[in-house]
Amino acid sequence: MRTIDASKITSEVKRLVVEANYFLPEDVMAALKKAKENDDWALSQDILDKIIQNANIASDENVPMCQDTGMVVAFVKIGQEVVIENGFIEDAINEGVRQGYEEGFLRKSVVGDPLDRVNTKDNTPAVVHYEVVPGDKLTIMVAAKGFGSENMSRLAMLKPSDGLEGVKNFILETVELAGPNPCPPIVVGVGVGGTFDNVSLLAKKALMRELDKYNENPFYADLEKEMLEKINALGIGPQGFGGKTTALKVNIEYYPTHIAGLPVAVNINCHATRHKEVTL
Repeated sequence: MRTIDASKITSEVKRLVVEANYFLPEDVMAALKKAKENDDWALSQDILDKIIQNANIASDENVPMCQDTGMVVAFVKIGQEVVIENGFIEDAINEGVRQGYEEGFLRKSVVGDPLDRVNTKDNTPAVVHYEVVPGDKLTIMVAAKGFGSENMSRLAMLKPSDGLEGVKNFILETVELAGPNPCPPIVVGVGVGGTFDNVSLLAKKALMRELDKYNENPFYADLEKEMLEKINALGIGPQGFGGKTTALKVNIEYYPTHIAGLPVAVNINCHATRHKEVTL
């Protein structure tokens, strides 16, 4: 068995939430630069250039790259040989979020009840997903999920007879309905299979994959490429002003499902896909 002090989790989460909001991931920056080179629409190029400039300013001056600093979603992989001491792991994570958002001057966007709408004033609680894995390591990934894009996400319980074309059509329809609202260019996370509850988690996890990596299954890798091409052919473009770059990437994750069902979820993210991880 291996012990990890809860205070270490707090300090790491505090660091991660700040860095996720200040620093654009390298794979996203590379995708933006490539999109700018490949887009021949002047307005589209100009907007992409401004997005790149904004990211550079945020990094250079240690300020958030967007005013919506998101609701924190944490993905925790905890080895079955790990013991957390001197505190409860979820309390430690939320304390890290609290400290990071206060000391990092990040906007507090969480309300304690979805109907009475009273702000918690420290951006807690986070949404935490746990996965028990072999070994003695603890990996925590935190994502700062803005709701301009989250609000454009959708889930459908398709019939098996809808098949592949039904999945493709739902993905395209979701992006088309979203239009300029999620601040394109977007990243599209897709979940296929499982059940009502976990297909949306598949879509969220898909957003965490680097933009230069494809699904290991060749069929789904090809589907990712096909859907990216079709989405960009919609012509929505950066910030909705037209051009070839509506999306930077489509990432798809799948899971076995019931013979009577074909769940599909689309989780949209703005270009930033803000996430950072650490392994303890």
